[in-house]
Amino acid sequence: MIDSVLSASRVLVAVAARSLSDVGEDVTLTQYRTLVVLASRGTQNMAELAEAVGVTPATATRMCDRLVRKKLIVRRAERGDRRQVRLVLSKAGLELVAAVTDRRRREIERIVGAVPHDERDVLVTALRRFAAAAGEVPEQDWSTGWDL
Repeated sequence: MIDSVLSASRVLVAVAARSLSDVGEDVTLTQYRTLVVLASRGTQNMAELAEAVGVTPATATRMCDRLVRKKLIVRRAERGDRRQVRLVLSKAGLELVAAVTDRRRREIERIVGAVPHDERDVLVTALRRFAAAAGEVPEQDWSTGWDL
């Protein structure tokens, strides 16, 4: 089972890398994951974001500095406590996530098209359970209905 998941993960990482390179932005996979966390979970503080992405707060701060310079995220001070900073996607960040997701969706659709029809339900169930076990938010819960 582990070898099968590793094999599938290599395919998905390659799809993600190609999708990122197609949008023409200089964004690493970890930076993109940060944007996806903000898109799926909404505004975060630095500690929440670091935990969600799986990096240290210091690494998250440096990464967010880069994403702010690229105008993909915005830092906002909390109304009641200016020391508390919240991170939110900018319009450009939201558009980038949407473009990469669209590109990735098309490529995955092509790959899944090669899976025999009678095996697709089993694949969908297994992948949903895998994503849920990892704590991932279902894509349809955050990627549809964006007003770009």
